[in-house]
Amino acid sequence: MKLKRLTRLALLTAIALTIFLVELQIPSPVPIPGVKLGLSNIVTLYCVFAYGPWSALAVLICRVLLGALCSGRIMALAYSLAGGLLSWALSCGLRRIVTEKQLWIVSILGGLAHNTGQMLAAAAIAGTRALWVYYPVLCLTGMAAGAFTGLCAQFLLARMRKIGMPRE
Repeated sequence: MKLKRLTRLALLTAIALTIFLVELQIPSPVPIPGVKLGLSNIVTLYCVFAYGPWSALAVLICRVLLGALCSGRIMALAYSLAGGLLSWALSCGLRRIVTEKQLWIVSILGGLAHNTGQMLAAAAIAGTRALWVYYPVLCLTGMAAGAFTGLCAQFLLARMRKIGMPRE
């Protein structure tokens, strides 16, 4: 890896981690566990399209691990990792199909995938399927959050391209 690329990815990881930690301080608008905007996913989605799948995976894993350690939420690690990996995989698959102007669609579907991964992890850890009662609400909030973060990532990608940031 070139030093410049590694430095940019480290900076993006630090930005995503900072956004994640700041977002933890914001009270949830909905009193349901697991509902949040997921603003740090803007950085991951940007990385998928700007730097490629493997660089985005590195940023995602570093952010999830460091986020769990810095926030003291080690138990949330399994949920974040399961949701993040499923969302990343879907985003990478859709990357070849959609244009950069349709990034918001990828993010909506990624939000659904993220919630599905979290629910699978939660059901496995708790050993019960009763948690799936939350799934419809998580899907609705995940789609709304995904649309917002996707539009932000789309705007970021367009701006970075405009100033000449490199493609993959």
